[in-house]
Amino acid sequence: MRDFMAADSFPERVVHGGIGKWRQEKSQKNVRDFSASVNPYPPIFAWDCDPEALARYPDDGYHTLKDAIAHTYHRKPEEICVGNGSIELIRVFCSVLLRGGKYFFEPPSFGEYDLSARLAGARPAAHPAESDVIFVCNPNNPTGVLRSRQELGELLASTTAHGGTLFCDEAFIDLADPGQSMSDVRDPGLFVLHSLTKSFSVPGLRFGFGFGDPDLIEKIEITRSPWSVNAYAEAFALEALKHRDELVRSRQLIGEERAWLEPGIAALGLTPRPSSVNYILIECGRNVANLCERLESSGILVRDCTSFGLPTHIRIAVRTREENRVLLEALTACLR
Repeated sequence: MRDFMAADSFPERVVHGGIGKWRQEKSQKNVRDFSASVNPYPPIFAWDCDPEALARYPDDGYHTLKDAIAHTYHRKPEEICVGNGSIELIRVFCSVLLRGGKYFFEPPSFGEYDLSARLAGARPAAHPAESDVIFVCNPNNPTGVLRSRQELGELLASTTAHGGTLFCDEAFIDLADPGQSMSDVRDPGLFVLHSLTKSFSVPGLRFGFGFGDPDLIEKIEITRSPWSVNAYAEAFALEALKHRDELVRSRQLIGEERAWLEPGIAALGLTPRPSSVNYILIECGRNVANLCERLESSGILVRDCTSFGLPTHIRIAVRTREENRVLLEALTACLR
């Protein structure tokens, strides 16, 4: 453990998209951020936070919030944990279950699984059967591939057969197909992660929640920082849960825009990978560093997928029709 935490072997920070705010502040120019995969058509509703709530500590048990989540997802409050964004829950989960253990995930996928596991002192396993935890992102980031509920059920069975736990990250599933969700499956070997960030387009708010066996949930709730969900995030989440059914319209519009974008991308000589969600992985046939720089100079941010181990790929968010036209025009110009 001491060698692992030495300065020369400490893991590096994970690269993320969603850098629009920093780039805009740095350049003092307006940018269109296609590197952040959030819902371009989120439900619109009024909400507020009682100013008096700011003068009190939140209820660290988040009983009202968990009751609302339980009602929405047909779970029990004791099967629910909450956190300051989904990444906090990934970190806490790993701290609870992976101290010195082994983990497995199939790249390319979200880099926080690897980082959080390493920070907990865990090591990657060469094979799923050798792991204490298997991480699955569904739909996967950055590929957009959605696994079926049946496939995940089979993976859960094989994982628990060797005494492991399946961690299923469903941060994007409400923008793909919630019918494939594992959130209603009760199994001691399953943990399911959700987030409001992507589906309600509130990355600045930070709120995540998860479902699991009550014993695991209790450990996660003890381990996470006290009062980690602030009053604003709690107030928004309570209202947003009432509007989850409106995401049907979001999925429809995203599907229409994705279908409109893909032929335009292909016409430029690029290869869009089939996606089930609000982002598209694109094979560019060349190292994309220069392309990303040129796009940024044009006020367009895309996700350079080199950090995923895909140096010839970019990932773009599916945005509104007007924004998607601007993206195609910028790509056309920058590929000349």
